[in-house]
Amino acid sequence: MDYTIHEIQEHEYPLLDNFLYEAIFIPDGIEPPPKTIITSPELQVYVSRFGESKDDIGLVAEVDGQIVGAVWVRIMNDYGHIDDETPSLAISLYKEYRKLGIGTAMMKKIIDLLKSHGYKRVSLSVQKANYAAKMYQKVGFEIIRENEEEYIMVCYL
Repeated sequence: MDYTIHEIQEHEYPLLDNFLYEAIFIPDGIEPPPKTIITSPELQVYVSRFGESKDDIGLVAEVDGQIVGAVWVRIMNDYGHIDDETPSLAISLYKEYRKLGIGTAMMKKIIDLLKSHGYKRVSLSVQKANYAAKMYQKVGFEIIRENEEEYIMVCYL
């Protein structure tokens, strides 16, 4: 599948709401939450006022002129927060574009972009049952903490 990855443009920022919802891991057999869940304060930290901080950096993947995925970072007090110098990462793709290598390509590109901006590491939180946890390890993330449901992972840049 042909796709391109580019830095997110200001007019594309509103799409992060859709991708935030898509990033919610829903185990098999569990009913998806209502889309209004993204308005909760613990999820709004990922997208609210995106682009206003120098630490707000993102990429989008495009197929046939349509944005199908996004990866973005910001320094925020989210589930993957480890300190105030390390950006936390969020990534998602629409379901029909998953497991095609696009997510891995986006991860590699954002890691390179963060290195070029002088960051030392990037963190994320992922549900243990989420298949993406293996992909994160393949691109260089290590588990540094865990609880019953999640891994906190870091990639040293």
